[in-house]
Amino acid sequence: MTFPGGAHVSRKVFIHHGCPLILRFILAVICLSAMGLACPKSCHCSERNGLTIVQCSSRNLEEIPSNLPHDTVSLLLSSNHITKIPNQAFKNLPWLQELDLSRNAIETVDAGAFQGVTESLRALDLSHNRMQSVPKEAFARLHAKISLSNNPWHCECTLQEVLRELRLDPETVNEVSCHTSVQEEYAGKPVIQVLDSGINFCNFHHKTTDVAMFVTMFGWFTMVIAYVIYYVRHNQEDARRHLEYLKSLPSSSQISKDFDTISTVL
Repeated sequence: MTFPGGAHVSRKVFIHHGCPLILRFILAVICLSAMGLACPKSCHCSERNGLTIVQCSSRNLEEIPSNLPHDTVSLLLSSNHITKIPNQAFKNLPWLQELDLSRNAIETVDAGAFQGVTESLRALDLSHNRMQSVPKEAFARLHAKISLSNNPWHCECTLQEVLRELRLDPETVNEVSCHTSVQEEYAGKPVIQVLDSGINFCNFHHKTTDVAMFVTMFGWFTMVIAYVIYYVRHNQEDARRHLEYLKSLPSSSQISKDFDTISTVL
């Protein structure tokens, strides 16, 4: 083979040195593509307008898959048996915009569950699960529209503080109801309706804490008083016995008379 300038390179040399470089390049491209397009066996991955959508709904999953494509934009995990969202469950999905976890059996959401997707996530569906409460840190700095309807929420101070910071889905906000409550009269009512009426579960929590402290202090005070009364009565009994003992002893005048009598006889 002749190159400009009169340089000559044998075909064998080109094949021997050039082909491995080309093969390495091709393999590298294939590997990178595989890394970006890897799809869990139980899911179906597709591409729409250059965006990766991972469909894992109704696959009897008990936990969130870990080997998800790095460029996933939409992750659909509804109608499974997932019970927990662990810390950093989506940390390798920086482009994730839609996350559907509805109709599972989720009871626990760890404080760092959504770390890594707080900025990118736009829609989060956690409806129809078994959540009673969530830590305040779980949804911190999350800008997504969130659906929390049809969960057995326990209405108290923490839940109130969580909801006030969220952008709830307006179409399902009235379906976020108190299944139980620190104040029983609000059980079964929409949380937002209760809060909009002026109810402050945090104030009630503080009042409950104050009452509990008062009861505890009263209990300690009663114990102290009881001990003092017991101590006084016990000492009074000892004092009475000691006094009786002293009275039983012969007096000094009696001793003096007895001594004079003995002297006279002698």
